[in-house]
Amino acid sequence: MRDIDDTQAPLLEHLIELRRRLLWSLAALVVAFAGCLYFARTIFALLVAPLKAAGQETIINTQVFGGFLVEIKIAFFAALMLAFPVIANQLWQFVAPGLYRKEKRALLPFLLATPVLFIAGACMAYFVAIPVALKFLLSFQGQLGDTGVNQQALPDVNDYLKFVMQFIFGFGISFLLPVLLMLLEHAGIVTFEQLKGAWRYAVVGAFALSAVLTPPDVGSQLLLAVPLVALYFLALIAIWFTRRRRERAAESESETVA
Repeated sequence: MRDIDDTQAPLLEHLIELRRRLLWSLAALVVAFAGCLYFARTIFALLVAPLKAAGQETIINTQVFGGFLVEIKIAFFAALMLAFPVIANQLWQFVAPGLYRKEKRALLPFLLATPVLFIAGACMAYFVAIPVALKFLLSFQGQLGDTGVNQQALPDVNDYLKFVMQFIFGFGISFLLPVLLMLLEHAGIVTFEQLKGAWRYAVVGAFALSAVLTPPDVGSQLLLAVPLVALYFLALIAIWFTRRRRERAAESESETVA
């Protein structure tokens, strides 16, 4: 029984530490949400800027509480992005004490690259993919042949917000592909040879993923599929260099021991 009591103490400490990290993450999310809720209309103005640039100056709301719910969604959406570095840092501080010094040095670049790649993907979605998709989708307005019937787009605010969030999160998460592949290779789940041999399947998967995350037009799909393929090959190059560096470090260590 005494041995059981001794093994329960570290587990309880880990649970207390986990609760503390979760509370800090939640506090960061709440603070960011409060600030973003105050600037919700300003943030929404930035989100609808591509729609206005595409020539659509009207957006409708078909629900009584739609305006309030839209501001809540916008504030939560922006708060997630702002609080992400704090949440990632809390996760790292919870995991780091259980790692060796070499493992910390190996995982730290992945932690730093995650927000950078996510922001890069979100920026590409906002400045490139969304305007191209809106230009294509809004091009179906106007006269329907010789019928004299005029077709006008009146996008709903909730549908448009869902459209923008899908693009931004889809591109942001997709740009984390190199980090995921390098972590899998570092953990020994996959090897460089396996990833190199599966590049054809990766290309097909990139186009399949872009077909799911983007509207059904070729331009939007290419805007996501081409960077995904490029990131896959970039991850292969990075894995090749890191593997060579690990091999050289292992050789020098073995020579030192000898």
